[in-house]
Amino acid sequence: MKRRIAVVALVFVAFALIGQQALAVNAHFVSASAAVNSDGSLTVSFKEAGLGDNQLIDYRASADAAATYVCVNNGGGHPSATNKTTVSGPVSATGSFASGKNGNVTASLTLSPPPPPAPAEFSCPPGQALQLALVSYTNVAITDLTNNITEPIPGAVSRCLLPNVRKAC
Repeated sequence: MKRRIAVVALVFVAFALIGQQALAVNAHFVSASAAVNSDGSLTVSFKEAGLGDNQLIDYRASADAAATYVCVNNGGGHPSATNKTTVSGPVSATGSFASGKNGNVTASLTLSPPPPPAPAEFSCPPGQALQLALVSYTNVAITDLTNNITEPIPGAVSRCLLPNVRKAC
């Protein structure tokens, strides 16, 4: 009798373990891409599947960024090729998204370029305005912080924001 109870208990434990494995999720990125917007920001778009139903997932998009700022005169020109500065460093954005009933998240996060230097470090002469001319992003990645999964986005993404300003880019 004790043996029969032990066998029945083992069978229930085995089914419980099999059931847990069947319910386990297999989180993985289906796609990830990045594009520079007209304001110099970077939008990282992604789709992740295998998350389980109605789960709140935390994400971080990250990159190494370089932003070149120039002085532009009232006539729309960049009068001196040396009158520019480049600021670089890591940038990131975070967000939380729900997986819904299908266990997928399709979303985007937007990263801002590095800000211009402080006026004490770089400023434009009177009659000229500081403008963002060129941005470049490298080492772009999206990370699922909840499941500790990172998807790198290969290559560098850059954009000249002042194509009509001579010597700006």
